[in-house]
Order: sequence, then C-alpha cells, then structure tokens
Amino acid sequence: MTVNEVPLSDVWQLRQEVMYPHDSIDVVKLDNDQAGIHLGLYEEGQLITVISLFLSEQKLQFRKFATRKNFQGNGFGTFLLQYVIEWAKANHYKIVWCNARVSAVDFYKQFDLKPFGETWEKNGIEYIKMQMELNHHGNNTCY
Repeated sequence: MTVNEVPLSDVWQLRQEVMYPHDSIDVVKLDNDQAGIHLGLYEEGQLITVISLFLSEQKLQFRKFATRKNFQGNGFGTFLLQYVIEWAKANHYKIVWCNARVSAVDFYKQFDLKPFGETWEKNGIEYIKMQMELNHHGNNTCY
C-alpha cells in the first residue's frame, strides 16, 4: 500500500462512484477543492481510497472520504485515516474533524473522534460533526 497525492479528476471519479453513483460528477466537486490536499491509497497501482484535507489555522478537516465498494471492510480506509491523523500530529495540528455521515459514526469512534453538536440532514443524509484534539503525546482527547 502506498499513499500519494491524487489528481482532482481521479478524486472526483472515485467520490462519484462510491458516494453518489446515481448523480453527475459535478455533485461531488467542492467549491474549495483547488485549495485542498487530496490523498489516495493505492494497492498494486490501483486507487482504492481517497480523502481530501482542508487546513485552517491549527485545524485539519477531512472530507469526501471514500473507498471503492469492493474493497470496503479490508482496512484500506482505516490505514489512510490513521495516516492522516499521524500526519496531522507530525505537522502540529490541534484538531482533526469531519462532518460524518451518522451511518459512519462507529467507524470514526475507532480513531477517538467524538460526536460534537447536533445532527443535521443534507440531501437525505444525516450528518454529525466529529472531532478529536491531538495532544502530540500519543493520547487523543476531545474537548
């Protein structure tokens, strides 16, 4: 497995395939995609998982985290998210957060992200903010 930056065209294609298969590719494009860092996990040259990082002050938000359906449940997303958390620690970010689909809350709890605030609905999908504070000493806490 290798983690590399991914061209936006490849990111959009995988996002659309996994997250919004019945919508056009324009639905998966974010207004600020050009400002993000887009990482992908590759296995034997094939792009398996993508995640987009948006940095502000000491906070790292990850968005549009998607793993090809036929590879889900095999640890690829876990590997990439752990990579992102370690990268955030090494670069002295204090908060890692996302707007999580409620259906993915248990997955994110494995990484010590905790639900924060109230849920909301967008396009028929329920979300909640999840975040963790990085203390750079090996333990992660949320405030």
